[in-house]
Amino acid sequence: MKKFIPMLAAAAVAALSFTACNQKKFTVEGTVEGAQDSVLYFENVSLSGPVTLDSVKLDTDGKFAFSIDANEAPEFYRLRIYDQIINLSVDSTETIKVKAQYPNMATRYEVEGSDNCQKIRELSLKQIALQQQVITIDRMLGMNPEQKGDSIMAIVNRYKEEVKLNYIFKEPQKAYAYFALFQMVGPYSIFNPSGSEDDVRVYAAVATCWDTYYPGSERGANLHNIALQNMNNQRIARANSQRTIESSKVVEAGVIDIELPDASGRIRTLSELKGKVVLLDFHVFSLKDSPQRILMLRDLYNKYHAQGFEIYQISLDSNEHYWKQMTEQIPWVCVHDADGLDSHWARIYNVPTVPDFFLIDRGNNLVKRSQQMNDLEAEIRALL
Repeated sequence: MKKFIPMLAAAAVAALSFTACNQKKFTVEGTVEGAQDSVLYFENVSLSGPVTLDSVKLDTDGKFAFSIDANEAPEFYRLRIYDQIINLSVDSTETIKVKAQYPNMATRYEVEGSDNCQKIRELSLKQIALQQQVITIDRMLGMNPEQKGDSIMAIVNRYKEEVKLNYIFKEPQKAYAYFALFQMVGPYSIFNPSGSEDDVRVYAAVATCWDTYYPGSERGANLHNIALQNMNNQRIARANSQRTIESSKVVEAGVIDIELPDASGRIRTLSELKGKVVLLDFHVFSLKDSPQRILMLRDLYNKYHAQGFEIYQISLDSNEHYWKQMTEQIPWVCVHDADGLDSHWARIYNVPTVPDFFLIDRGNNLVKRSQQMNDLEAEIRALL
């Protein structure tokens, strides 16, 4: 017996070693030129955010190699140095080779060993080009905000049609089709299932294929839930849009009332501020000029709040968590519309671009909108 116990222990160790050796792995290797002494991170782009799996400080030759346990279903990863990112996907125990040049490695790289990664590279470059087009239009001096909005919407819609035809519907079961669904332009989702029935159908097409090819996968289940939830939300929205607003209520209130949650989840209504002069403000906190605008509003609030001035601000940010962070110290009423730029309330108030605002008097009557005011502060003083 004394000899038998050590033999059992040795067998157990051997079994564990055999299991470890047989764990399926994939490898991402290559070089990043011009990045000596920089730290290259290898991250899993999980559903809850990026998670660092490994990192290496690059030498003069820029060589790197990461070997990671493989998943049963396709998964997404990225190589990152500071804000320069190369997106990758892995669906087997493949070896992916990347050759990049820093400091612009997000656009200057080649990838071998994975058709999905090649397609993701194409999509990433197209997305970057789209972002540059949007910035160019936004900076044009000869266009008013409405013209800029129309032009930006036109190029985004063209992009969506191309991506749907050549990437998503072509092979919806592929990782690159999934990747395309979550592309952004600035802070906004290009495909927005919360605001577009057509975009919901695109999500549903990919979800159906992932249910079939990767049953039980976390990402497939997530897509499935997104599609079903937004289909249901849009059915409710269609039903609500068919209802007519009673004219007596509009006359009594002077404005169409709004009901949205604040950061604590409490429903705040526009009508609860009756008796005050109210600035109804549609805003996006993730826009570049937001900090300066918030400072301007804070100055107005500090000057006139004691005299009966209030702000009812509607955030159309797509990222609710970011909105909550940005509004922790804001003293006025700030609510969030989860539909973002496809907001039902923005449509009712005919908001063409954001930011936009309206002035409401103490009787809850809508007095003027932004286009009718040259001096907002003077208009506020007149109503107080």
